[in-house]
Amino acid sequence: MPHMIVRGISVLDIQSISSALIAELAEVCDCGTDNFMLECLSTVSIFEGEICATYPFIEVGWFERGPEVRDAYAGVLTKHILSLGIPEVEIAFKVYKEDSYYWNGKLV
Repeated sequence: MPHMIVRGISVLDIQSISSALIAELAEVCDCGTDNFMLECLSTVSIFEGEICATYPFIEVGWFERGPEVRDAYAGVLTKHILSLGIPEVEIAFKVYKEDSYYWNGKLV
């Protein structure tokens, strides 16, 4: 159930790569494409009192799958973002703990 929160990349850009991106990430994670969620945040960044472009940043919330899968996931995600002509992107993984994750009020 990887959940990706995207900042600094347009909704239209993410939409244009979403199908191929999710298909490839599903292969990396060995799960169905229906397990993925992309959320694009509209943000306003400020530096030294001025509005500036928001730096491309993606936070991935997921249950840990090990360093090999994490590295492959980051590689696929980076490849697709760079294909948009964006020169660089940062990705951070936030790991959910199984004993702290609830669905409809019940521990999963």
